[in-house]
Amino acid sequence: MTATPCNKSFNLAACRGESLTSCYRLPPGKRAAGAPTGRAGRVRWHNFRMISGDNRPSRVYFPGELSPDRSCVLPPRQAHHATRVLRLKSGDSVVLFNGDGAEYAAVIERVAKGGATVKVIERRLVERESRIEVVLGQALSSGERMEYTVQKAVELGVAAIHPLAASRSIVRLERERAARRVSHWQAVAIGACEQCGRNRVPPVAPVAPLEEFLERRGANHDAVLPVLLSPLAETRLRELPRPDGAVVLLAGPEGGFTPEEESLARRGGFVPVRLGPRVLRTETAAIAALAAMQALWGDF
Repeated sequence: MTATPCNKSFNLAACRGESLTSCYRLPPGKRAAGAPTGRAGRVRWHNFRMISGDNRPSRVYFPGELSPDRSCVLPPRQAHHATRVLRLKSGDSVVLFNGDGAEYAAVIERVAKGGATVKVIERRLVERESRIEVVLGQALSSGERMEYTVQKAVELGVAAIHPLAASRSIVRLERERAARRVSHWQAVAIGACEQCGRNRVPPVAPVAPLEEFLERRGANHDAVLPVLLSPLAETRLRELPRPDGAVVLLAGPEGGFTPEEESLARRGGFVPVRLGPRVLRTETAAIAALAAMQALWGDF
């Protein structure tokens, strides 16, 4: 029986921040043993391990202290993810992480309605962070574009993400709505860590105006290579020197930065860089730059 990618796999909200390739749909009227069914006989099966034969324990984020030989109760969101999405049962192995840089081998002890108890077995120091520290300043983009950028940036090893309000940003977020979106993007980042194996969760900063971000960066001299993505730049990424410290990557919204914003960034020390002769979409530019940096200076 052949499974094809779900046509809703780009809907990150539906997939709860999981990998875009982890949501599969079987042909109508077909059902794999043990698979949950959906409307019209279709099946959406997250982490469809039959496809790849991957038998590694599932990873679940736990927002609290973890230590060996102790049991912990998963919070409702994590319990739902483990028991309803991953379909874990009592006795199943699982890997927990809480962002402290380690991962914890554990076993599901009990599964009850709306909850699950997990017994931690051992702590393992596993380092999967990138060799280069890249801070991404991403101008706000609309809808799933921003979620996609956050998810893929985390998978590519970004150290932190700063959502920025720019002149051409289509999305305008008031204070309360901005806080909710940042919380959602942080959840997307956690989901990306669950999928890619990172044990440190990159923080998503509160939404800030571009000018404020540039002022703060000007007072922070830890960034030895501030990079501004611009299709009008003459310098290519490969022409930059290998950084000896952190990189700050600045990516624009739909329509790009205004000339005034680019000028402000240049005065703040940012080096304009282009990624080839083609103009990339906002959700593509930062991801392409991160991948190129990993290939040039990182762990690719």
